[in-house]
Amino acid sequence: MKKQLMKLFVLAFLAAPLAGCMGGLKRLKVVDFTDSRVGDLSLTRKVTGKREFLFFSTTKMGTFLDGNVQGVITDYQGNPIEGVTVKVMPDAGKGGAGGGDGADAFAMEENAGAGINLSFAPGISDTMGLFKIHFSLPVTDNEVDVRGKLVYNPGWDQQRMNLGKAYEPQMKESPFRLYFNLDTGFLAFAEGVRKIIVQPVGEGKGRMQSLPGAKGPEPVKPEAGDTAAPAGNQAEEDLFKGFDFGQ
Repeated sequence: MKKQLMKLFVLAFLAAPLAGCMGGLKRLKVVDFTDSRVGDLSLTRKVTGKREFLFFSTTKMGTFLDGNVQGVITDYQGNPIEGVTVKVMPDAGKGGAGGGDGADAFAMEENAGAGINLSFAPGISDTMGLFKIHFSLPVTDNEVDVRGKLVYNPGWDQQRMNLGKAYEPQMKESPFRLYFNLDTGFLAFAEGVRKIIVQPVGEGKGRMQSLPGAKGPEPVKPEAGDTAAPAGNQAEEDLFKGFDFGQ
């Protein structure tokens, strides 16, 4: 009788975590306030640690929100630029895996090697200038609340030194906050203080005094080799004329 009770006791403890692992996730609903800045959302279950009981151990699961933060890279004339890297540097804050699991007096949790870190994969702009930063963020208390900063082409200075050329970003970095509530579906992505660049126009006429500030870079002028192309064609034409073809 005691052995049967012990077996039932063990099975009960095993059934609780297994029910959480095998049970379906909440149906994902999204009320998007990001203007399509964040998309491709989904919920996944991942192993976040291990629980050690008196006679056995089980894995601890957590719910994660997966998706993409996207944007567009262009030059000053609006032309898309390919191959520019954008990275996320998250702030250290609350980032534990959620799932509603409370503390257990009979268990010790080990999170060594657990996938509860804030995960952001760098994005690289494509031929249309579009970049996507894939993220996988733990849901804690039915919400995701992450702060950090976007860093644009962080290695541009090193590229210029090594290769002699690079894309220098107009804005080096910008702070952001990503928030999602699993119950209400509220999704928001807000960037912090933005640096807006202006240039003076119409200065130096009449009573108008010169405005302080610098103008934007001038359009790239064609190189000397490009301007010499028509001359080269003319020289080629004169060369063939010297052979008196058709006479």
